[in-house]
Amino acid sequence: NTKDEQIKAKAIKYTKCLHPLLSDEHENDHDIGFQIFTSYGNAYRITKNEKYKNDVIKGAEKLSKLYNPKVGTILSWPHMVKKMNWPHNTIMDNMMNLEILFWASKNGGDKKLYDIAVSHAKVTKETAFRDDGSNYHVAVYDTITGKFIKGETNQGFNANSMWARGQAWAIYGFTVVYRETKDLEYLRFVEKISDIYLKRLPEDFVPFWDFDDPSIPNAPKDASAAAITASALLELSQLEDDNGKAVKYFTAATNMLKSLSSDKYQSRESKPSFLLHCTGNYPG
Repeated sequence: NTKDEQIKAKAIKYTKCLHPLLSDEHENDHDIGFQIFTSYGNAYRITKNEKYKNDVIKGAEKLSKLYNPKVGTILSWPHMVKKMNWPHNTIMDNMMNLEILFWASKNGGDKKLYDIAVSHAKVTKETAFRDDGSNYHVAVYDTITGKFIKGETNQGFNANSMWARGQAWAIYGFTVVYRETKDLEYLRFVEKISDIYLKRLPEDFVPFWDFDDPSIPNAPKDASAAAITASALLELSQLEDDNGKAVKYFTAATNMLKSLSSDKYQSRESKPSFLLHCTGNYPG
């Protein structure tokens, strides 16, 4: 944006630092989508350098190796299989990694990447959510039958609570799924999971780290969840087929961004981070 070659050089340097993630030596997990698509994906978008495009496709292929066709989802945490006895675990964060699969399938990658993304979304929608639209952070499946065993959490208050960032991951992820599939079933679903989030927000539109923490209002906030949700709702408002809902989601996103732009939440000169009051893994 600045046309400053020094800034561009730094971007290239730090993107290159992530290249070892694509090697077979690097232990595979779901985060490859976060790490590669936001770096190499943007590098390709801005420079149109085919090398970056090929690396995105390589990242998508690596992520796809964690797909279990018996279950129909991607394994999120291989290290948790033995550690927590979660045979096939799929965490809600993984919804954010489907975008690299959708993109790669449309930009020279295998069509199977699209199918894996849709399967993951479908199974997650059917098994990892409660009737009210809130979700389990971790969905555990049987590797032999493929059946859903139970819902768990790693970063939320407890297995049955609504962890704020987990709900944000879902809102963002299913917005992307609707954008890519144009299947109205996903639009109606993302409305449902957005509405319960909005309904339970405090006045400043920035959630407490978990909506069910009994210490609210003395619990920590999670500005990162607000940022994710604001981004998702801005896009959802543009995809809506109902003008009233489009206005509702756009207004909510704007209110979130106003709060996040205030001196209460912006780090400004106080810290190198962009936002204050972000909660990574409170139980840990």
